Order: sequence, then C-alpha cells, then structure tokens
Amino acid sequence: MQLDTDDMKPAINRLKRAQGQLNAVIRMLEEGSDCRDVITQLSAASKAIDRAGFSIIATGMEQCLAGESSAADRADLEKLFLSLA
Repeated sequence: MQLDTDDMKPAINRLKRAQGQLNAVIRMLEEGSDCRDVITQLSAASKAIDRAGFSIIATGMEQCLAGESSAADRADLEKLFLSLA
C-alpha cells in the first residue's frame, strides 16, 4: 500500500521536528547539560516520533476502510500498529 505524499506532510513535519530535538539532545550531552533538560528534550523527541508513526498508520487504516487494500494489508497494519504500542 502506497501512502499519499500529501497525507504524509503532518507526519513528515513531526519527524523533522523530532530530528531537530534529537540533534539538540546530542548537543546537550556533548556540552554536559543538566540531566533534567536532556530527559525533557529526549521525551519530546520520542513523543514526536510516536505521534508520527501513529499518524502514518492511521492514514493506512483510513485507506483500508476506503476499500483500497486487502485482508493481508489489514493484518500488516495491525502488526505495524502493535509495534508502536
């Protein structure tokens, strides 16, 4: 199942934000920043990645409900969903 690029823009934006947050975590670790600040930034990056993953899977499920996929695709989507849980 191919995902529509336009439908993926919110997920792409979240992943880019997470990329920036991960870069900040690396920089903070290299600079010896406070542990609480590092953990806060790492948590934000993790949540952004999770939300992007859920958004991608939701789009796939939406396509399934629209009848664009088979039962095998549904099983794959379920497996993907559970991998993020």
